[in-house]
Amino acid sequence: MKKIFDTTFTIKEVVATGIGAALFVVIGMVSIPTPVPNTSIQLQYAVQALFGVVFGPIVGFLTGFIGHALKDSLQYGNPWWTWVIASGLFGFVVGLLKNQLRVAEGVFEAKDIVRFNGVQFLANALLWIVIAPIGDIWIYNEPTNKVFTQGVVVAISNGLTVAVAGTLLLIAYARTQTKSGSLKKD
Repeated sequence: MKKIFDTTFTIKEVVATGIGAALFVVIGMVSIPTPVPNTSIQLQYAVQALFGVVFGPIVGFLTGFIGHALKDSLQYGNPWWTWVIASGLFGFVVGLLKNQLRVAEGVFEAKDIVRFNGVQFLANALLWIVIAPIGDIWIYNEPTNKVFTQGVVVAISNGLTVAVAGTLLLIAYARTQTKSGSLKKD
């Protein structure tokens, strides 16, 4: 039985976390506004999904958690912790697919795409429609209708962004990997 995640953190994972968090910040500075206040279409979740699937749930979590906290601090002066936590948890959940998908072996087929997108859509729905809004209500005393509306818009936009850009990134990454058994001795 495979472990969900190893307790050791390699240099490669530390570097991946740093690069992933930096990309999360930089890409997150570019956003497409939606009609709902304080929500926008964000492309960094596709990159976070790539890092989660390739490096696992801890790197996926830290990429989103650190990246979102830094992005909020730079853009707004302080982090909105409920959304920072939701971003981290998204990377963790998607990162759980590391041992189920074979992108590191150069394989990302239709069934893998369906599994990846099923998990990421469910994670986005749970985190942005349930977890983040409840946290906003409990911690920040935000109006219920406002936070649930924001959550639905964010879940849909993040889900679609990851479905398109995240899937394309994973396909591209898988194509750069050598498939096992593809090398033959002459």
